[in-house]
Amino acid sequence: MRAIMNDGRELLYFFDQGSEPLTPKPDTRDSEPRPETNQLRQDPLTGEWISISPHRGARAFLPPKQSCPLCPSTDEYKSEIPGDFDVAVFENKNPSFGPLEKPIEPAGNQMQQSAMATGRCEVVVFSPEHVGSLAGQTNKRFRTVVDAWVQRTQELKQLSGVEQVFIFENRGEQIGVTLHHPHGQIYCYPFITPTSEKLRNQVSKTDNFFEKLLKSELGSSRELLNTDNFVAFVPFAARWPIEIQILPKRHVSDLTELSEQETEEFAGLYQKLLASLDRLYDSPTPYIAGIHQAPKNNPELRLMVKITSPRRAADKLKYLAGSESAMGAFISDTAPETIAEMIRGVL
Repeated sequence: MRAIMNDGRELLYFFDQGSEPLTPKPDTRDSEPRPETNQLRQDPLTGEWISISPHRGARAFLPPKQSCPLCPSTDEYKSEIPGDFDVAVFENKNPSFGPLEKPIEPAGNQMQQSAMATGRCEVVVFSPEHVGSLAGQTNKRFRTVVDAWVQRTQELKQLSGVEQVFIFENRGEQIGVTLHHPHGQIYCYPFITPTSEKLRNQVSKTDNFFEKLLKSELGSSRELLNTDNFVAFVPFAARWPIEIQILPKRHVSDLTELSEQETEEFAGLYQKLLASLDRLYDSPTPYIAGIHQAPKNNPELRLMVKITSPRRAADKLKYLAGSESAMGAFISDTAPETIAEMIRGVL
């Protein structure tokens, strides 16, 4: 179900199976102009695009429940979502990419290439409840979230200029979360991201790359879960104190290519893995969970999920110091096999 917010942004509602769809309430806030599309600048040393987004500095920062922009609106406070909902998705008020949707058009000289940061950014609100987590939702609600991801991927990858749709969740203040309310995001990039470019390069060097990767992980000491259609494991060269990958056994490029059975299995597997992270210690574990989907016209790349956390002990975090930050050369303090054993212990 779709609605239009007071400033023209799109708002979509997704309902749990068996729930009675609600009639969306109108957005009665005073209209404010949307920010201009940001500028992209290309780093001449790497060729990577950087979004220059000064307006994002004004976004909400850890507001209390009574002024949370992701809770349903009340008579006292008008949020981004007027009225109750199960799962809601809306265009980000302070997007890193967009709202202009068209292919990027670079301009400038070789050392100072720039373009408009076209594309789209959306917020996915997992629940009307201010306190909670994605893993803590009911199985039915978790599946509603996955269905929302599928629907948004199908629609967003068709937009002009969008090259890649990335779904992710930042969880915990240690990661940099600015809203406590359980939510995730979707970024639609007008270029292929550096991580996917590196993967494309690796895949091009090896025939049947993903089949060989699966073979190397199945039954290994780093395997976490092995289902009919997916395998979850700690990577052979894990960078982070906690790191998990989920890989489908069948070659699919994104969530839209999963069958109904695979989608249901994926939802259960993903929820189980996220829930395990909160059993590692006496307090919730911060993490970044990303659903990596193939860019347009790159069918050789496979859907995968990566979950990482900098938590290296109950009261310690891993920080990216000189080698990691300056040179991109990671040094891991924990053997991947030890990480896998720790996670299996709480699964």
